[in-house]
Amino acid sequence: MKLSRLRAPFLYCLLGLVASLPAQSGKPNILLFLSDDLTYHDIGCYGNEDVRTPTIDQMAEDGLRFEYCFNSAPMCAPTRMSLYTGIHPVRNGAHPNHSRVYDHIQSVPHYLEPLGYRVGLMGKRHEAPKENFPFEFLGGQHGDRGGGIDLDMTLLDTFIRETGDQPWCMVVASNQAHTPWTRGDPTVYDAESLTLLPYLIDTPITRENLTRYYAEITYMDNQVKQCLEYLDTHGKSDNTLVIYLSEQGSNFPHCKWTCYDTGLRSAAVVRWPGMVKPGRETEAMIQYIDVLPTFIEAAGGNPLDFDFDGKSFLRVLKGETDSHHEYSFGVQTSKGIYSGPEPDGYGIRTVRDKRYRFVWNLNWDQKFSNTVTARMEAYHSWKAKGEQGDAFAMERFEHYQSRPEYELYDLQADPYELENLADKPEYQKIQERLKAQVVVWMKQQSDQGKLTEFDALSRKGVHDTKPSTSSP
Repeated sequence: MKLSRLRAPFLYCLLGLVASLPAQSGKPNILLFLSDDLTYHDIGCYGNEDVRTPTIDQMAEDGLRFEYCFNSAPMCAPTRMSLYTGIHPVRNGAHPNHSRVYDHIQSVPHYLEPLGYRVGLMGKRHEAPKENFPFEFLGGQHGDRGGGIDLDMTLLDTFIRETGDQPWCMVVASNQAHTPWTRGDPTVYDAESLTLLPYLIDTPITRENLTRYYAEITYMDNQVKQCLEYLDTHGKSDNTLVIYLSEQGSNFPHCKWTCYDTGLRSAAVVRWPGMVKPGRETEAMIQYIDVLPTFIEAAGGNPLDFDFDGKSFLRVLKGETDSHHEYSFGVQTSKGIYSGPEPDGYGIRTVRDKRYRFVWNLNWDQKFSNTVTARMEAYHSWKAKGEQGDAFAMERFEHYQSRPEYELYDLQADPYELENLADKPEYQKIQERLKAQVVVWMKQQSDQGKLTEFDALSRKGVHDTKPSTSSP
């Protein structure tokens, strides 16, 4: 039957439109890019007008940017192991840094390989023991002090080409922007013209450190660009779910090692042609523990079959909802970190809703310490400025080491958590509500608070492999 002259152009146009749509048949490939020690607001699409991150900014235009994404702990190893397992750090056993999960804990390869996926990782490794994280390791190194090739991005090119039509999941774990800030070109940033956020004290050393930190961020952004180019080269862009995460905060004071937003909040940008509508932003609150369940559901599995702390946010990606969690939780275990507080460590627990953050410093009666207090020049320049009469600089220097038991912040009025409201009577009901949420969460996690902190070193050895069943 011949098409009428009126119907034919319409049908030919429709057929052409269908042919041009991204192919979504079969299982999607998954590319997870994880940067290292990067505060969420130090990316262009999160409001930083100084830093140069054109690739991630374009990803946000092409996909979805999460306003409220949070990791479980403001340190590298606990963050990554909660991300890969879908379980918060105390319950999976890896709450100290450089620690290990319990023997029964499984991770990304255990869940995606049965669904037909080839699962690889390239770059930084900071998870243990190896048998619990059986990624196909392509190469890379833990840490980067400059010189030579840090991460050979052509490894991804080879992986995609060799995998062919089999669905795959690849974690690209960059070492940037972790100290010592040796990559990129800091001369493209003018120290004097940089905008410093209120929690940073303006000194020449702080500004110089920012130029090197921003240079590493730009270097990392180019790594993301290379990943996306390889997807284009192999025709995989249209059927690949790409998620960029910034990990915990930078090494500047008030960020990494703390349970403030600048330590726990993460940049999260997702691009998935044909599934994620371009140019979207969402206020749905997600955590790193939600990423693995989301991958499982996207791959055709059922995450409800497993005992995760997180839950899939696939419906958020599809634009079916803009809500997910009401609260996000975080934990900091400082016992055993480099230059850390002794003898009892400095344990912190926190909860945040859309407006308020409550922080519970378990070992508040002793000083916090780490590599920043031991040897970061920028931090000690704050003290010098304070000794010259700048009261705010001295307050920020001292607060990093000495904090009250309870802290409460109104993130709407005070986004960088500089005014503690915990002692104000008009906020007591809010504080009680949030503390009650922390207590319930700790019970669910078998978290005994100070006792868990005191026993943290046992999780860094090989002898303690059974989870505690005691009440907190």
